[in-house]
Amino acid sequence: MFISDGKGGHGPPPGIQPRQTKMSEAFSLERFVEAQQGVYETALAELRAGAKRTHWMWFIFPQIRGLGHSSMAQYYALADLDEARAYLGHPLLGRRLVECTEAVNAVAGRSTLAIFGRPDDLKFRSSMTLFEAADPTVDAFAKALDHYYNGVRDPRTMESLGRV
Repeated sequence: MFISDGKGGHGPPPGIQPRQTKMSEAFSLERFVEAQQGVYETALAELRAGAKRTHWMWFIFPQIRGLGHSSMAQYYALADLDEARAYLGHPLLGRRLVECTEAVNAVAGRSTLAIFGRPDDLKFRSSMTLFEAADPTVDAFAKALDHYYNGVRDPRTMESLGRV
């Protein structure tokens, strides 16, 4: 059981390190966990309602490095396919990414432009392209790409991955 860290967050008791997967240990994924703290539930509720209203796109649906130019986009960008796999393999982040993707997939009668607005609709496409490449066995990513983008993957993400 985790306790409050005194800063509004929750962490393990003093002296106890949280358990991570080996792959996630090699990457600095804690920035995503910290960013999602206190925001994730709002993001998921907005997605289920079919309309993103607040600012969380960078750390809920990350993209490959090199696509975004803002400081937030650069800070939350994933370096490569290995870091994307680590994100998916993280016990909290991977589950949340799939849950949010499934929430988007469940929205009926709206485009990603209507759900996210511009340019976040493009960020969603690039994120789905990245994570589908990271783990093609997770159906939610391909389903989102097929449903909202007629199966067309983001070309800039594919180029960054060397899959053009």
